[in-house]
Amino acid sequence: MTREWLEIFYGFDCRVLQKVNRHFDKKLLNFFFRIITRLGGADFTIASTLFLILLSTGEAQLTAICSALALSASHIPVHILKEILPRKRPYVKIEKTKTHENPLQDHSFPSGHTTAIFSVVIPYILFVPHLSFFLIPIAILVGISRIYLGLHYPSDVLAGAFLGTLTGVITFCILCI
Repeated sequence: MTREWLEIFYGFDCRVLQKVNRHFDKKLLNFFFRIITRLGGADFTIASTLFLILLSTGEAQLTAICSALALSASHIPVHILKEILPRKRPYVKIEKTKTHENPLQDHSFPSGHTTAIFSVVIPYILFVPHLSFFLIPIAILVGISRIYLGLHYPSDVLAGAFLGTLTGVITFCILCI
């Protein structure tokens, strides 16, 4: 029974991926998602957290430190899960998945970019809740970009959003409350 449910879930995961990824050839969307996906990459998340630590003071600086620590901590479970659940990326498994040149070679589950962006934004959302109207859509778009670009299944992105949110909340609660 469990195997049957896993197959149903995987089939749904693949269908959602294909519905999002089928728009890959649209130049404007492609340009947009290639830019957005960088917001969850190591270069941007590390640089932005360090930049905010250096430029802020008081509680805002503590929140920036919280964000940087959440980013660091979030990659421990990502690394462990990629090792123990070596899921092949969609462009390897699903024949008609479109992707850009030089795709990633590591495992798919969970999405590191999605984990990173959620772990970075959650402390700010908890510190200044009004930022959620701006930061949550950005984080969600980073997750969607990973599916659109054929690099992750939707479940990879959901797991990344969960891990990033969890580490952001825990770090904020430990340091800022």
